[in-house]
Amino acid sequence: MLKLQNVSKTFHPGTPDARLALDRVNLHVKAGDFISIIGANGAGKSTLFNAICGSFFTDEGAIFLDGRNITMLPEHKRARMIGRLFQDPMRGSAPDMSIEENLALAAGRGGWFSHITAADRRAFRERLSLLGMGLEDRMRQPVGLLSGGQRQALTLLMATYNTPKLLLLDEHTAALDPGTAEKVLALTRSIVEEGHITCLMITHNMQSALDLGNRTLMMDRGRIIYDVTGEERAGLTVKDLTDKFRQASGRVLDNDRMLLEN
Repeated sequence: MLKLQNVSKTFHPGTPDARLALDRVNLHVKAGDFISIIGANGAGKSTLFNAICGSFFTDEGAIFLDGRNITMLPEHKRARMIGRLFQDPMRGSAPDMSIEENLALAAGRGGWFSHITAADRRAFRERLSLLGMGLEDRMRQPVGLLSGGQRQALTLLMATYNTPKLLLLDEHTAALDPGTAEKVLALTRSIVEEGHITCLMITHNMQSALDLGNRTLMMDRGRIIYDVTGEERAGLTVKDLTDKFRQASGRVLDNDRMLLEN
């Protein structure tokens, strides 16, 4: 479904600031996989997502999505197939537009001044009611007035309104309080499972990386150093993950954020 072959990316090549961000990454994602990705800051997680989305062209290697070579496909064309959520709840929606206008945009009906029919509003209300946040009764309210959790839930709904071939979640609960983060994660699980959406999720929470989905990847210094699924994954603990990091990288995991969130 998604295949990366020997993908590499160096930023600022030929300068003292040169940084190898992706180092010959190979990854094969099957249709329906829900993969959690962990690693310390600078491991290459978000850079991997940017490579998949086309935020830059890679230096080497190839990227295939659903059998199509998208290595040189512009970002805006990949966006028609790939949904993405970011850590910042302010990204992914238009704050000055109403909830229904944002949903109209996601549904392909346009945005401001678009003709939203009664049928559209019924469909929007039905989708919003699934969030359990009461947003179906506030559809004409500007999105900028929503809380972070409400806005992230809405953005998740928008990103999956028309089922994408691939959904990328870039620490989409990191900016939320723990209770709200749990609600958004539960909603994520529900939407991904019910829609049979192929999904990659970056997280600093190692317990979530084991609890959600069917596969866990660990990255370090631009490489995938550990890939686990099935019965082996089901028996892992957070301590096992820190031990695996030490064994694979030769270093002790000392990222405070990752350790404190578990």
